[in-house]
Amino acid sequence: MWDRLSIMGIFYWAYCIAAILVMVNVVLKNRDSVKTLAWVMVLLFLPFLGILLYFFFGRDTRKAKLIGRRLHSQIKQHDYRMSVSQGGGDIPLEYSSLVSFFDNSAASYMLNADSVKVISSGSYFAEQLLTELEKARHHIHVQFYIVEDDEFGRAFRDVLIKKAKEGVEVRLIYDSVGCWSVKKRFYEEMRCAGIYVESFLKVRFPLFTNKMNYRNHRKIVVIDGMTGFVGGYNIADRYVKGVAWGVWRDTMLLVRGAAVQGLQSSFLVDWYFANRSLVSGALYYPQKEYAAGGVQLQVVPSNPVGEIRTIMGGFVKLLSVSRNYVYLQTPYLMPNESFMQALKNAAVSGVDVRLMVPEKSDNRFTDYATKSYFGDLLNAGVKIYLYNRGFLHSKSVVCDDYVSSVGSANLDFRSFFYNFEVTAFVYDKSVAHELKRCFIEDISNSRQLTIGEFRARSLWQRCLESVARLFSPLL
Repeated sequence: MWDRLSIMGIFYWAYCIAAILVMVNVVLKNRDSVKTLAWVMVLLFLPFLGILLYFFFGRDTRKAKLIGRRLHSQIKQHDYRMSVSQGGGDIPLEYSSLVSFFDNSAASYMLNADSVKVISSGSYFAEQLLTELEKARHHIHVQFYIVEDDEFGRAFRDVLIKKAKEGVEVRLIYDSVGCWSVKKRFYEEMRCAGIYVESFLKVRFPLFTNKMNYRNHRKIVVIDGMTGFVGGYNIADRYVKGVAWGVWRDTMLLVRGAAVQGLQSSFLVDWYFANRSLVSGALYYPQKEYAAGGVQLQVVPSNPVGEIRTIMGGFVKLLSVSRNYVYLQTPYLMPNESFMQALKNAAVSGVDVRLMVPEKSDNRFTDYATKSYFGDLLNAGVKIYLYNRGFLHSKSVVCDDYVSSVGSANLDFRSFFYNFEVTAFVYDKSVAHELKRCFIEDISNSRQLTIGEFRARSLWQRCLESVARLFSPLL
């Protein structure tokens, strides 16, 4: 008869063998050394739980389970390459390599917009979105990480149902994890009204494994192929009304003209992935001749497939060509070494690098991880501002009064390596000036962190930050 100690011993040695095999597997994959070390630490210091976490979040099966590069390329270029009206203006020579990088790595062509409006107010975003949706005549394509069943969500739903009953084609993609708590009834009401609704990478416990890890974080709206939104807002009351500790500060772009075809292409690739139906045709890519005086931009999607991290690589290149200033906003800062080094290199080179993050976000653990990176940045000359009017959720970059970006990607491992993201890189002085103005205005609602204040934090605070940083590649 086995006694309790014998059984515990068997379980202990079984776990040790399993943990060693998993660690060997992690090391042999030759992934990013920081992520590899993080998983080894998890397996060593979280017995039993470590293997469970690795099973759910660490296994790299994306090449087999997610969309293949060849399929992605074929669908993305279907109709799109032949129909887009590419921008015809001159781009300064110093940014030509950035344009080529997006063109070659993600088939993100230079496009021309009639106009690009910066939206930095949640209530104004909700008003503009509902107004533009009402104008739809042929199709509405919407994609959000979160679509809540609350006041804003129901107003959004009601407009989509109304347009569907008028004969407009309406397609909606929401993320299965982002909308985990939303009852199915909310989406079924839309389906019953004739709206095509799909969740991205459905999660059904216990089969979700690493589907939990690869999320679609994109926020895209396309209306009749000529009006679009892209940025950081989701569909939920907190994006409009704020949070308990203040306002919700975010950024969205309202784009009009042929450049919306870049958003359309990104959406329809995801639609094929979620629905397995190919939506194509001239009505989804309406023709519009290039007209001088428009705004040039590239819609840049990124995903966990392949070896090139397009959005992260674009930020690194932008920092490398910056000459005067780069202002960045992000709710979470947990960068890899390449991006971290690019920030420091730019600052040491004399570029005015300013980074703004929320003093308090919606996740205490990520706050500690974010703060762990401040010391190296401050020592290199990066100016750090802590937004304290509420929650800064904006993901924007502006450089040298010319190049700017607004999208869904945070400056962290998850957005760079795991999520499906989309960002618009805009080459236009007026848009850059407006985003710069927004940043300067946000400084008045922030406090600048000094190196002295950072060094004076307690030993307990430093320990928490260091522990959180160990897990930052996994957050």
